[in-house]
Amino acid sequence: MDKSSIEVFKENLLALNLSKKRLKYSYDICIKTGLKDNFSEEEFISFEAMTSRYARTTDILINKVLRSLDVLEFMDSGSIIDTVNNTEKRGITEANILRNLKDLRNSISHEYETENIVRFFEKVLEFTPILFSIIDKLNKYCELHINYI
Repeated sequence: MDKSSIEVFKENLLALNLSKKRLKYSYDICIKTGLKDNFSEEEFISFEAMTSRYARTTDILINKVLRSLDVLEFMDSGSIIDTVNNTEKRGITEANILRNLKDLRNSISHEYETENIVRFFEKVLEFTPILFSIIDKLNKYCELHINYI
């Protein structure tokens, strides 16, 4: 039996909020450490985890939650661009902001040299609070407009 669009959306939103919680844990550690030229092994592992969690959370937001929200609300979600534009129409965030988050996620996901991941640390520290804000606005939108949650 297939899951209903409501069930899929709820599962995706739950996964997003759990991913946000884990990203917040890593972010809090890394923001205290701050950026530097040389990281200890422990610091590097913390930043690497934060970067990976940022990419995963962004992916869940855009490719899972926002797409399943489009399905739930019977909106055209043919492409990621449509999904992003629908998010802007809902007043959750601007399309260009989501595009920037997604571009960073794609860059992180296509970096295969572990040592080169350092070049993303500053942007992840900058973009993570923006990602948190979008997730918070999405949750508020769902509380107000989706009476199945």
